[in-house]
Amino acid sequence: MPAKILVIRLSSLGDVVLTAPVYEAIKRSWPEAEIWVLVKPAYAESLAGNPHITQVISFNGLFKTMSFIRSKNFTHLLDLHNNLRSKILRFLSGIPKISVYRKLAWARRLFVFFGKNSEGLKKNVLERYTEAAHALTGLPAPERAVILQSSFLGDSVLTIPLAREIKSRWPHATLDIVTLKNSASLFQDCGWIDHVWVEEKKGFKNKTLGLLKTAQFLRKKNFDCAFIPHRSLRSALLGVLAGIPIRVGFDKSAGKIFLTHAISFSWSVHDLERNLSLLSIFSSRAALNPQTAYLYADGESVQKITRRLREETQGKPLELIGIHPGSVWPTKRWPARKFKALCLALLKDGYAPILVGGPQDQALCAEIASPGGVLNWAGKTDLKELKALISLLSLFITNDSGPMHIATGLGIPTLAIFGATTRELGFFPYGSKHKVVEQDLPCRPCGLHGKRKCPRGHFLCMELTSIQEVRKTALSLLGAQTA
Repeated sequence: MPAKILVIRLSSLGDVVLTAPVYEAIKRSWPEAEIWVLVKPAYAESLAGNPHITQVISFNGLFKTMSFIRSKNFTHLLDLHNNLRSKILRFLSGIPKISVYRKLAWARRLFVFFGKNSEGLKKNVLERYTEAAHALTGLPAPERAVILQSSFLGDSVLTIPLAREIKSRWPHATLDIVTLKNSASLFQDCGWIDHVWVEEKKGFKNKTLGLLKTAQFLRKKNFDCAFIPHRSLRSALLGVLAGIPIRVGFDKSAGKIFLTHAISFSWSVHDLERNLSLLSIFSSRAALNPQTAYLYADGESVQKITRRLREETQGKPLELIGIHPGSVWPTKRWPARKFKALCLALLKDGYAPILVGGPQDQALCAEIASPGGVLNWAGKTDLKELKALISLLSLFITNDSGPMHIATGLGIPTLAIFGATTRELGFFPYGSKHKVVEQDLPCRPCGLHGKRKCPRGHFLCMELTSIQEVRKTALSLLGAQTA
């Protein structure tokens, strides 16, 4: 029976968007798993188009939602919220296997109010989400792995995609292979193997003493995981004698007794796919590449937004830069006059700024857009359309906000302006292609989410961030030079 996983995240837009990479990680571990996600109704559309999600569930009151959950026979629950309501849901759900995200609420408060930092706060929220997902399998990502494949040449060829996938998931892990002499060149040339070790199996002496010698050699390498696609007694025994703690092979292996994890072997699938199934016991924590997009813009919405842009700009080819000046918290907002000056500077640089936001941002964006020349789309898009619009941008400039996470999730270079909040709270843009502009002040952060007004009365965290600094950073992300 495939895994049927319920994920709970009943929070704000940015928090929901940040869960998206977790679904991809789960599907890489369990391709057949169903993933159902429980969110607030207002944010259900933010996950639309995600191919890794089976269904998005809108929270409909505690009792109705609980009744629905209990009727679906979920096998796993991943609580990425960890508040009182989610605790009640998971306690009453009857779901047998549960994993919970480390919220670090007290650690964050100690940092905000007393400046006391902790190791946990050094991790991005997304990393802690993924750790919780990893706990569903209970196995760490391998750091020093080896493939034991001493079968025929054809079998060796069909092992190469396994090597490629291991390196794709865990690029910083060392991956070696033990194989036969006639297969060695295959792996030496493939690009995903760090070291190729040749095992000699011909003759009684080599079969017995050679096994012990090879095991002794491998033991010195301190491998933490062995992938054993070859279903021989010898290969599985070699893993034991080499002292490798995690040994993954097939349940049809003659050496099944020596495996720590036996994956179901089926003749109904291609051998290449069977070999890849050896990865099914692992979480894909290490596979989260911050350069890789993990959100998906709906194709129909992209076409719709493209037509609207063409009509509004009279078909002129423009390089769009998204500008999101809003936030629920005033101390997270870079001043409107600075956004206005930035937009005018970007226009002179040859770019087309386009303001985005919800209905609550319309007055703010109208002030920034006047007297003209700047596209103002505040309040003119729903979530699907906002994702579509952001997917067409060359750069997104924003305050610390939900749309910031949408842009980074879509793989769009993002420049975030931070004021009241700091990176230590865990919600900065995830990935090296993004930048944060901020000021090093002892009064930051002044709250977990920001404040209605600056507690010190000077608002230096935003006032000290200059238009020229933001423009220079923006142009560097665009690959342009500042004048």
